[in-house]
Amino acid sequence: MIPSIPQPRSFRAIYAAYVIAFFIYLAAPLVVVAVFAFNDSVFPSPPWQGATLDWFLGDTSPRIGLFNDKPLVESIWISTVVAFFVTVLSIAAGTSNAFLFERHNFRLKGFFYMLMLLPLVIPGVILGISILVFSSTIVNWIEAMTEIDIEALRPGLVLVVLGQFAFIATIATLIISARLKRFDRTLEDAALNLGATKSTAVRTITLPYLRPAFIGAGIVAFLMSFENFNTTLMLVGSDAPLTITMFTRLREGSTPVLNAVSLLLVIVSAVLALAVIAIMGKEREN
Repeated sequence: MIPSIPQPRSFRAIYAAYVIAFFIYLAAPLVVVAVFAFNDSVFPSPPWQGATLDWFLGDTSPRIGLFNDKPLVESIWISTVVAFFVTVLSIAAGTSNAFLFERHNFRLKGFFYMLMLLPLVIPGVILGISILVFSSTIVNWIEAMTEIDIEALRPGLVLVVLGQFAFIATIATLIISARLKRFDRTLEDAALNLGATKSTAVRTITLPYLRPAFIGAGIVAFLMSFENFNTTLMLVGSDAPLTITMFTRLREGSTPVLNAVSLLLVIVSAVLALAVIAIMGKEREN
């Protein structure tokens, strides 16, 4: 609906009802999860049995709460570690890619740019399987030639980090490139004219300008890594991140503790999303 064009009152009412229904559709599952995280029942479903904090703080079976469930707490820690390394690698690669594609012209630049975007359109399961097959082939070949088994490239956390990095780095590149494209390069030229070296000019002028993009890309990369399932499922070993642990629990029989975990993730994701919005708002002001 275009605000500047007069619309019949009935159409505005229908449009408003559609918007309200759309947001209810989005929020309803989250509200249900949040409510039943406090339900005093061993089943994560109606009817409502009263309020309890057992699914967060309980320490006796079958009411083992989130913060006393060692496998869940360990899986959260594993997901955090994986997300940290994926974020660091993605920002580093994204910064390099941004400077490469925004500052330099070279043969087949368009081809390599499309190649960089390719992981975004490949389904996560296919990407995970491809990385697993490629890694296993390389490891098996090296083992056959040298009798050395590179355990790090077998299914496990290293491969999970590499698999997530394969597509999250592309998103970090796009975020950082968008900021770098707006940079006034005459500021670097002024620094060079005043005697600064190229590396000094970039370190003291360009990189501080890119700080909001680094923060935004870091938050997005962390969230995408922490909540990734499809690619992780194909590459995980014995140390399972949170999404894999929750999937396994659901197959065995769900309890409201998974609602508690989901609520925690929703809150953390919302806080980080608001941080991204705030950072991007400051970026537009600058």
